[in-house]
Parts: sequence; structure tokens; C-alpha cells
Amino acid sequence: MIKISELKEKEVVNIKNGCKLGLITDIDINLEDGVIEALIIPGGNNFLGLFRRNNDIIIPWSYIRKIGEDVILVDIPDSI
Repeated sequence: MIKISELKEKEVVNIKNGCKLGLITDIDINLEDGVIEALIIPGGNNFLGLFRRNNDIIIPWSYIRKIGEDVILVDIPDSI
């Protein structure tokens, strides 16, 4: 099990290109189901334009491939 505060200390990295996306600032939680739906990272790169919300990068939970000690690896499709 992992705490939200521990998630926020991990760097998010896209495994497609090795790009560091940043640190998590917030999460989206489905209160009805009690599951995390997305990670939110402060804006920066333009390639995630589809998932932007007020300059934030929204990474759907389904894109997460591995949560390690120091990093969270995400696999963002090329089509975005």
C-alpha cells in the first residue's frame, strides 16, 4: 500500500521517450468507487494537450505502468 503523500514525492517519467514530466501536485479520485482516476502534474509540455486542464497535465491511472521507490513510470500513447 502507498500513501498519497508518498506519491507526491515521486518523479513521473514517460517510458516512451524518457521525458521527466514532473512531480504530482494533486490526484483525481472517483468518490463513488473510491479509486484514483488520474494524477495531476503542473503544466509544461505541449504534447499532452488533450489532457490539459488549466495548464495542468492530467495522466489517467490506466497509463501508469510501474510505481517505484523514486519514480512513477507512465506509458503515454504516441497518438496524443
